[in-house]
Amino acid sequence: MTCIRHRFRLCAPAAFVLAALAPSAHAEIVIGVSFSQTGPAAALGIAPRNTIQLFPEQIGGEKLRFIVLDDATDSTAAVKNARRFVSEDKVDLIIGSTASPPAIAIADVARESETVQLAGAPIDLPEGRDGFTFRLPQGISLMAEGTVEAMKKAGVKTIGFIGYSDSYGESWLQETTRFASTAGLRIVAAERFARNDTSVTGQALKVVAANPDAVLIVASGSGAVMPQKALLERGYKGRMFQTYSAVAPDLLRMGGKDVEDTMGLSGPAVAADQLPDSHPSKKVALDFIQLYEAKFGAGSYNQFAANTWGAKLLLDKAIPLALKQAKPGTREFRLALKQALETMGDVVVPQGVLHYTAKDHYGYDARARFVLTAKDGSWRAAH
Repeated sequence: MTCIRHRFRLCAPAAFVLAALAPSAHAEIVIGVSFSQTGPAAALGIAPRNTIQLFPEQIGGEKLRFIVLDDATDSTAAVKNARRFVSEDKVDLIIGSTASPPAIAIADVARESETVQLAGAPIDLPEGRDGFTFRLPQGISLMAEGTVEAMKKAGVKTIGFIGYSDSYGESWLQETTRFASTAGLRIVAAERFARNDTSVTGQALKVVAANPDAVLIVASGSGAVMPQKALLERGYKGRMFQTYSAVAPDLLRMGGKDVEDTMGLSGPAVAADQLPDSHPSKKVALDFIQLYEAKFGAGSYNQFAANTWGAKLLLDKAIPLALKQAKPGTREFRLALKQALETMGDVVVPQGVLHYTAKDHYGYDARARFVLTAKDGSWRAAH
């Protein structure tokens, strides 16, 4: 096992603990982190893992100790991680996962143990099962609504869908269908593929045969490039739309000319420099990008890193409030942290303005989305 000493102690391979080295007289706040650092959604977990290294050593005068585990994009592994967090590590908070299936799995453990979960994926949960789960990304409903609006503005009347055959893909299909119906648009083809598939030839042929005005691709990382290339190779000439899991620098690097003119909604952090000065997230996003790139290199940040930094900004406000009610390491502190998140009002984060309530654990409004187009190797605000 190899350890690299800096402000934190990092230990590999599958699990490593990040802990401030300096001793403290205060009770520490223990945070369990489960990210998809390997497996089909590994591209979603690396930048958030890096972002954890940028967190401060303490908040509210209490030291933070992070226990970071890899769930390998696997729901069973995510449950194992979460159960370790609550039973062995006695965590005060869970952050994760960055992929939808493992994040959903963690939510059950969070509810059972009354431990706040800051989910790094936009997961939908049945009523009564999300009492302790707060989402860091925008909700799929919010982004699907904006995507359909952008399609209608572009003159689209028929839509083809090709997306993941998991909870993320199905949620997008459900919400897109709902908003498309209201807007008078029609879905004429809906095809699915697994995150670890290496070909979508059959699905692409069926979508092309339906000849939709636009195709919505619901995937992330390299998984989002593959369907787009497959459609182009089979002669599709219509518009392409990607979701906010793909509208990022990685899609441009991997897709090259094949993703030119692709449209999609994303949060403010993807193109923060193009936000109007009046947007509340502009300074926060630009400050975070500068901080992240100073440590990990120019162009290395993405929206998943920005979502995780949102957790830091939430905790800056919530932890001091919770500490007024109880000490870390207790059920009372976990409940106080939940109450603080639900009652503390607006928090400006890189992706918009979060305002959680007891009935809304998504917290974002329309300020958390804007339409972008891939142009000459960068994401540009659509007009």
